[in-house]
Amino acid sequence: MAQAKVFISGFVQNVGYRQFVKKITRQVGLNGWVKNLSDGRVEALLSGDQKIIEDAIEKFWEGPFLAEVKSIDVDWIEEESVEGFEILR
Repeated sequence: MAQAKVFISGFVQNVGYRQFVKKITRQVGLNGWVKNLSDGRVEALLSGDQKIIEDAIEKFWEGPFLAEVKSIDVDWIEEESVEGFEILR
């Protein structure tokens, strides 16, 4: 079991990016959350198998139709208990 905090930069707010992340994570069976940050980035916590997390992050580069991802930073962290996947405000 692995856990990563992911920070996505670019044109990623108000384009359905959080819903996109939630859809990807549900498809591959990851737990965690996703939220907008005040600086315009999107932050996600992903919990599950490390290879599945890495594959999901690769898909995050695509984004929804109007999104434009400029960078994705990943911090591997110590595990905290997370069940399900939700969008935080």
